[in-house]
Amino acid sequence: MTARVADVEVSLDHWIGGERVPSDERFEDVSPIDERVIGEVAAGGADEARRAVDAALSAFETWGRTSPAERAAALHRVADGVEARIPELAAVETEDNGALLRSHLRGVMPRVVHNFRFFADWLLQLRHEDFDTRGHRNHVSWDPAGVAVLITPWNAPLMLETWKVAPALAAGDTVVLKPAEWSPLTASLLADVAAEAGLPPGVLNVVQGVGEEAGAALVSDPRVARISFTGSVPTARAIAARAAANLVPVSFELGGKSPLVVFGDADMDLAVGLAVEQYDNAGQVCLAGTRLLVEASVHDRFVAQLLDRIAALRQGDPRDPATDVGPQVTRAHLERVDGFVRRAVADGATVLAGGGPNTELGGLYYRPTLIADAPEGSEILTEEVFGPVLTVQSFDSEEQGVAMANATRFGLAATVVTSDDARAERVAAGLVAGTVWVNCFFVRDLRAPFGGSKESGVGREGGNWSFDFYCDVKNSVFAPSGQGRT
Repeated sequence: MTARVADVEVSLDHWIGGERVPSDERFEDVSPIDERVIGEVAAGGADEARRAVDAALSAFETWGRTSPAERAAALHRVADGVEARIPELAAVETEDNGALLRSHLRGVMPRVVHNFRFFADWLLQLRHEDFDTRGHRNHVSWDPAGVAVLITPWNAPLMLETWKVAPALAAGDTVVLKPAEWSPLTASLLADVAAEAGLPPGVLNVVQGVGEEAGAALVSDPRVARISFTGSVPTARAIAARAAANLVPVSFELGGKSPLVVFGDADMDLAVGLAVEQYDNAGQVCLAGTRLLVEASVHDRFVAQLLDRIAALRQGDPRDPATDVGPQVTRAHLERVDGFVRRAVADGATVLAGGGPNTELGGLYYRPTLIADAPEGSEILTEEVFGPVLTVQSFDSEEQGVAMANATRFGLAATVVTSDDARAERVAAGLVAGTVWVNCFFVRDLRAPFGGSKESGVGREGGNWSFDFYCDVKNSVFAPSGQGRT
């Protein structure tokens, strides 16, 4: 079964063992732009999960033995295919998850291409210097681990899928990808691109479906060698329990409640600009610095400038290049976001901007919101909203600012704005986060480790860290030449 989406024909079935596989059960895929049904996607379960792992295991017998040069060449061919289809992929993903088309064209899809090229190239220079132990030579190698199950979120589907798919394939693993049911379409197109690039059948498999069925079956399979998941903490706990039964290594990138800390010596235009960036993708970004912590001496000035910038944001159809803020991904998610705001007001917080759905636009559009005066420890300050909702608080000293920034069970990212280099170093060192940005935001280099602290994740990926996870790292010790001869 296929659907015509943004003038692109997209298969709504699974991709298993190099062929399209339907399911008796299907689920509706709804566009956030206007809540119309795009198509009915195959809903996989235990049978499809088992079939996909079968195909991946069979393909691993060959793919796991291919040379690094062959694997790298294959990934570059996939990158070529993605690059050739950027306009189509961008248009389909905008229809599917409601993110801005201009962002997909300018940044997101080119980053997908880079994901494949980076790990293809990194694979070819992956090495550890041999070292000596009492005349014995130690040689470190990265051996393919087997079948990797990759479960990915809906907010930046193809980019986040390929952050995992590219290093797993480069490592020599075969992959079963389970995309989010709210935005499944570009994963299906990726399977087409990979097949056109000559990736052997079974090396990349895509199983559509909901997490409680397809995902649960995949992570419970004892034949799986690695599990990587991006999503919520409760789902990660459930996956970890199933993986633990089979002692399968996991990598988790989970939620965030990240701080954006603005000191009194900050460039105010820069600080306000960075704050406005947190509304990117309608606030549906795990890394977003949603807790604005501002030194008291500049708090009022910062808030006044920020309110002006919020008022200037254009909300509307994400296909319009002039749009700054698009819709929430589903009706249920919009209601969840609104519930957070309504409870915050009931707790005594003050809404300075936004505070509800955009009634002029209707649908799934939620106004960019700024909340002040939230009581310490209240839900709006401690739980991930995952929508266009920021809170603002003030602090009096560097020590208090750092303490407030760290007062969360999450630790995914943090942003610091200051003109004092020494302070920047001190504060960055004191923050508990997987990534700290100083006077910038979302600068992401694939050579760097990426992941979260505390409840924001388990493990790190990027550069060698990705290969350490997707491979079995082995040390071979060789006796001095001549020993052992008879």
